[in-house]
Amino acid sequence: MAKILAFSGSNRKDSWNYKLVKIAAAAAEKAGAEVTLFDLAEHPMPLFGQDLEAEEGMPANAEKFKQLLIEHDGFLIATPEHNSSYSAALKNAIDWASRVQSQDEPALKAFKGKTAAIMACSPGALGGMRGLVPLRMLLSNISVLVLPQQLAISQIHTHMDEHGLLTDASKQAGIESIANELVSLLNKTTA
Repeated sequence: MAKILAFSGSNRKDSWNYKLVKIAAAAAEKAGAEVTLFDLAEHPMPLFGQDLEAEEGMPANAEKFKQLLIEHDGFLIATPEHNSSYSAALKNAIDWASRVQSQDEPALKAFKGKTAAIMACSPGALGGMRGLVPLRMLLSNISVLVLPQQLAISQIHTHMDEHGLLTDASKQAGIESIANELVSLLNKTTA
């Protein structure tokens, strides 16, 4: 059974993108995967810096995130767009998780050989699309296979109800399609 870690690049309470990745996670579970949700807002991490790392080691929340990445086969990632890129919170979490903690640990242990599906949503007109391009590049550079299919939902406030459910059937189908594709690929590669 495929194991998927689902998380958002937002550390904002009541985040649209966290709600979106929860929808994708439910679709992946329905497709037969075991899914773990991780909320960056509930696991704050200090800004990565080598001096901080040398003095204090890896923060507990960063270590927890890294361990979850290692334990899962693939990732569902939704990120808000901040100034035409993915969020600083997401970059910071990835930076911490990319750090080698011992001499015998392989580089990029949390990312190498993993597969990710990416998505975004925003109340704006482009739905976070501009943030997905550099996110795809970053993930590819750290040895994560990123599915070609992605989704960005614009004007999310008009497509999601107060319970965090999509009210637009085509948007729901798009999210389900991405989740199903990820589960299908992971089932083939982890069997």
